Amino acid sequence: MTKLKEITNFFENLAPLSLQESYDNAGLIVGDVNAEISSVLVTLDVTEEIIDEAIEKKAELVVAHHPIIFSGLKKITGKNYVERTIIKAIKNDIAIYAAHTNLDSITGGVNSKICEKLQLENCRILQPVSGQLKKLVTFIPIEHSNKVREAVFSAGAGTIGNYDSCGFTIEGQGTFTGNENSNPFVGKKGETHTEKEVRFETIFPAYLQGKVIQALLNFHPYEEVAYDIYSLDNKFNKAGMGMIGTFAVPKSEKEFLIQLKNTFNTGIIKHTALKNNEVKKVAVCGGSGSFLLKQAIAAGADFFVSGDFKYHEFFDAENKIVIADIGHFESEQFTKELFYELLTKKFPKFAIHLSEANTNPVFYF
Repeated sequence: MTKLKEITNFFENLAPLSLQESYDNAGLIVGDVNAEISSVLVTLDVTEEIIDEAIEKKAELVVAHHPIIFSGLKKITGKNYVERTIIKAIKNDIAIYAAHTNLDSITGGVNSKICEKLQLENCRILQPVSGQLKKLVTFIPIEHSNKVREAVFSAGAGTIGNYDSCGFTIEGQGTFTGNENSNPFVGKKGETHTEKEVRFETIFPAYLQGKVIQALLNFHPYEEVAYDIYSLDNKFNKAGMGMIGTFAVPKSEKEFLIQLKNTFNTGIIKHTALKNNEVKKVAVCGGSGSFLLKQAIAAGADFFVSGDFKYHEFFDAENKIVIADIGHFESEQFTKELFYELLTKKFPKFAIHLSEANTNPVFYF
C-alpha cells in the first residue's frame, strides 16, 4: 500500500503544477491524499467506462492526462457524463488525478514520448517558457561557502542548459551587530562584527524555490541568513510547449506520412501541400498545437505534427512547412504508456494497469 499523497508528490515533483496553463485543472481532482492505494489505472481520458474498468481491476486511483473537470461544477446531479463520472468515482472510493499541460511542458513528458515514437534525435523544447526562473543571491562566510553552494546545487539550483552547478562568487566583507536576543555564529552581542564573506549567485526554477531556500537555511551557519530572490524573464529551456528534433537519416515526405499513419494508427492525416523536399527536422505538439505553427516555421521544421487544426489555420503554412494533423487523441495516445513507465519505475511493487478502453470520441468512416 502507498498513500495517495506519495503518488501526487511524485507527479508534482516531475511535472510541477506551476507549469500548467492558466485554463487547466491538473492535479488531484477527486480523492483523499491520505488514502491508501494499492492499484492504479492509467488512461488518457476519464469517462464512466474508465471508472467501471477501475472498479473491475480493483484500482483505487485513476491517473489521466485530461482533467475530467476543467471549470467549477455548481451542481452534481448526473445530468452529463462529467457529473456521472464524478459521482461514480466518489461512490466507489476511486481517486482521480490528472497531469495535463504540466506534463506537456516538461522534457521527458508527452512531447518527448511523441519524439521517441518517431525516433527523432537531438530533441529540444520548441517554445521554452519565460518567467519561470529566479536568481538567488546570498552571503556566506568564506570557510562555509563550498558546503552551502553544494547544498543549494543538490536542491536543484544552478542548471543552465546542459551545465549543472552554475554559480558565481565574489569575496567581500559583511557587517552585523547582534542585539541582546541574538545568538551570533561569530562576533559578540552588541558589537559590530566584520566577517570575510562571499556573495554567491545562482539560478533555479521557480517551482523549486521552497526546496532551494530550505537547503540554504539548513546549511548556512548564520542565525539569520541574508538572501535575495529575483524573478527573471530569461527563457527556461527545460520546460515549455512542443518539441523539435531531427532524423539521423532524412526521409521523403511520403515515407514520413506513412510512418506517421502506421505509428499513430490514425484513420486519416490531414496535411497541407507537400513540398517535394526531404524531411530532416520535425516539430511536434500533442493535442491542439496550432498556436505553435509560427515557432515551428521559425525553427526551420520541415513538418509540424499535431492535432485540431482548423480549416483557415492550414493556410498559415504558406508553403514554408507541411502541417500534418493526425488527430488530438492519436497524438496523445502514448501518454498512457508514459504514465505506466513513470509509475512502474518509481513504484516497482505497485499494481499498475494500462486502460484497455478506447476513449477516442472521434470515429472515421
